[in-house]
Amino acid sequence: MTELTRPPIRKLIPDNAPFTPEQRTWLDGFFAGFLDLGDATALAPDANAALVSQLIAPAKGPLEDGDDGDVPWHDPALPLPERMHLAEGRALRRRMMAAMGQQDCGQCGYNCEDYANAIFLKSEERLNLCVPGGKNTTRALKALYGELGDASRRLPASGPAGPSITVVPAERGRSRDNPVDVMFCSRTRLSKPGSGKETWHIALDIADAGLGYNVGDSFGIFPSNDPALVEQIIRLLQAPPEFLVAGRPLRAVLGESVSLGPAPDALFQLISYVTSGERRQKAKALASGEDPDGDAASLDVLAAIEKFPGIHLEPEPFIEALDPLQPRLYSIASSLRSSPNQVALTVDAVRYAVKKRQRLGVASTFLAERVKPGDRVKAYVQKPENFSLPADPSVPIIMIGPGTGIAPFRAFLHERLASKATGRNWLFFGHQKHDYDFFYEDELIGMKAAGVLTRLSLAWSRDGDEKFYVQDRMRQTGRDVWSWIADGAHVYVCGAITMSKDVERALVDLVAAHGVRSIDEAIAFVADLKKKGRYQQDVY
Repeated sequence: MTELTRPPIRKLIPDNAPFTPEQRTWLDGFFAGFLDLGDATALAPDANAALVSQLIAPAKGPLEDGDDGDVPWHDPALPLPERMHLAEGRALRRRMMAAMGQQDCGQCGYNCEDYANAIFLKSEERLNLCVPGGKNTTRALKALYGELGDASRRLPASGPAGPSITVVPAERGRSRDNPVDVMFCSRTRLSKPGSGKETWHIALDIADAGLGYNVGDSFGIFPSNDPALVEQIIRLLQAPPEFLVAGRPLRAVLGESVSLGPAPDALFQLISYVTSGERRQKAKALASGEDPDGDAASLDVLAAIEKFPGIHLEPEPFIEALDPLQPRLYSIASSLRSSPNQVALTVDAVRYAVKKRQRLGVASTFLAERVKPGDRVKAYVQKPENFSLPADPSVPIIMIGPGTGIAPFRAFLHERLASKATGRNWLFFGHQKHDYDFFYEDELIGMKAAGVLTRLSLAWSRDGDEKFYVQDRMRQTGRDVWSWIADGAHVYVCGAITMSKDVERALVDLVAAHGVRSIDEAIAFVADLKKKGRYQQDVY
């Protein structure tokens, strides 16, 4: 009898699908069997692959019919309505991606695309993890999640629950879901008295945590809320501070586990249940994203309770209505080569007034004033999506980092100094005033004198009659910037989103002027730099 052999299983699951190799092998076999319907009804191989693309959403690349993999909404400067408009008619997981903050910051534990994929595949149930997107992203995701039931019915069942997806836990200290304890060492004021900012150099000891990192990485910090704010909320709740919520005292839960920042929609929904009449309608409107009194953007949790005086909120449902307290990410401002066992951060302490009450940035003031030397802090290292030194140490680099955007470039310079890299280094730094806001001045001047920092170009926006920014200095030195780029330099930008867009426009202009190109050709040239990893951004 002739031996019958089973033909090899056709590879249907792309290598970049968000599964382990073992899961991809299993799914290949599963779908090969699922699609084997007999000659009369079998799909052509290409159709098989197209159907699988509809059923399984890989992390990258084209997936559904009409999806060419292009993501024009992936720009953090675009408002959410514009991003959603660009994603109209696209696959559900693509529209979920468009709802994200588009910063690929990693605070949610993913990049924007992978977070959308995880929600689509139901391996991630939390819809409120996008810190940059805030409430608007959460609302958009909730609306899109309602479509997921229909989309999920396309998946063939594997037993009662369908195919399972196993999430492999990250190594300790490498994920927000698996942090380690590090020790707070010290804070040093960088901005001088008279500055409009309060900026600190923060040092943390990671020796006991067994944690390492590369320059360009970010550091996630789990802060605690301001104790004074916690006490104000407890007084309004009229509840004992030691009242147990899920086995923990109310004071501890409010201090360490929930966000007391922007009031979530669920809190207004809860308030609508315990009030009546016009106030109930107002609470419902706020829960739906409306702004009946023109103050919705300023309502944190305390202000939301104060807006409805006399209401009684039970501690347990109140806590359930709040968002989790999220970690905050900061660019690492140090190199292990020059500072073994230590992480340095550059932090602006955020303080501002709303209706005579001072509001505090949770993590920034936690680091600037509340945590004490010797205290243990939960933290983790976050790898960047695309922000690292060139593999070749002889490649020149241009760094543009005004304000606290200097943090990763201090790390770059320390790394290049310690490793004796031969590549040239050019830093553009700027802030408001030279006499008050020249962060790391002594270090930078010393590196310039030693030849490690080849060029240092400064811009001060409040020192003259006219504001002058780093992008203005770039245009002023455009011929030399172009010369460095023509010599193969990598360009790095770190800082605010608006600044990064201004810098990119300046770069396009100087490429056009000194590279003898039209504006369209210059735009294409800069896009190609990004594609090749020669133009990298870390923006917030």
